[in-house]
Amino acid sequence: MDEERLASYLHSLEEEDSPLMQKIAREAVDARIPILRRETAGLLKTLVSIKQPRHILEVGTAVGYSALLMARHMPPDGRITTIEKEESRVRAARDHFYQAEEERRITLLCGDAALILKELEGPFDFIFMDAAKGQYIRFLPKVLRLLPPGGVLVSDNVLQEGSILESRFAIPRRERTIHSRMRAYLYELTHCEELQTAVVPIGDGVTISTRLLSGPAAFRGEGDQNDGQS
Repeated sequence: MDEERLASYLHSLEEEDSPLMQKIAREAVDARIPILRRETAGLLKTLVSIKQPRHILEVGTAVGYSALLMARHMPPDGRITTIEKEESRVRAARDHFYQAEEERRITLLCGDAALILKELEGPFDFIFMDAAKGQYIRFLPKVLRLLPPGGVLVSDNVLQEGSILESRFAIPRRERTIHSRMRAYLYELTHCEELQTAVVPIGDGVTISTRLLSGPAAFRGEGDQNDGQS
């Protein structure tokens, strides 16, 4: 199978973004700011359309592309809380939310996600994780605290361009910490008794988890130790 031709064909079937979203995407590419891959964006908006969440939490705003995409497909009374640490991205995202006339439905919190997540009050029936990949495992206990039974957690970029398959000894030394933490994250998602998780090899890999039971999640990870940055 020619994967490149297949991807091009599938992209041709997708609904075209609004002019504003196309502009945001172009500017992000020019500034080398990562945003959703097209196939991942298609999956995310479909999940939001199915779930119809009224309270969405996003960890990792970047320039606001994914928040605006979710806002377009959530219910009219839905609300998004999104977290971003880098001030330049916060300014850009707020400007984009204003241009899209979504500033009343999207609340952007500027700061360290590890600290902000401790203070947030849930529940959030849909959570999108797209922050620093090495911090997913440390954000997980805080995120699960906010996820009610039936809630959905979506995490992007979990396959690390395929390097997740490699032994840590085949990974460049500077990338080994992220590699081991992402492997730990995938293990926790797929072995937590209160979650049902699918790992979907689309884009750079997406996990879709739903909370099965009430009460604290049976999480065995690092918890609050050595919290990192968003």
